[in-house]
Amino acid sequence: MTDTTSGLPEVGAPAPPLALADDTGTIQDLSQQRGRWVVLFFYPTDFTSGCTTEVCEFRDLNAEFDAAGASVFSVSRLDVDSKARFKAEHGLTFPLLADPDHTVAEAYGVWVEKMNYGKASVGIARTTFLIDPDGVVARVWTKVKPAGHAAAVLDELRSLVADA
Repeated sequence: MTDTTSGLPEVGAPAPPLALADDTGTIQDLSQQRGRWVVLFFYPTDFTSGCTTEVCEFRDLNAEFDAAGASVFSVSRLDVDSKARFKAEHGLTFPLLADPDHTVAEAYGVWVEKMNYGKASVGIARTTFLIDPDGVVARVWTKVKPAGHAAAVLDELRSLVADA
């Protein structure tokens, strides 16, 4: 099994470039977010229980992230159409980015070999990056458990903003 922490951008390093189509087909470019904090979370796939829990918790706190000066973006491997259906079904309020060729997942070190019920597969390791207004990685969460994760990220964001 591949180590899910190898190849991850380190805290203090510039965040890798990102330009992906969102659930509407609009290209979202991370560089356009300079001056704001960015929560960038990678999840394995749409319409699974863990991923649904995670995106819905970020949805429920999205206004609080915005009030703290942060934009929220999620990334998974499925295409724009899947993202649009997933967003509509759950009333999601932030862009869902499609990375079907997993280029961005690879750049962020989250495209890994995983074991599931004894079978090896390759996919996205659930990981979250908090990127500061200068485009620098401020915090990384690996091996994320979906329940309660959005609140933990919001708490860390508030702490970092208060210290700035």
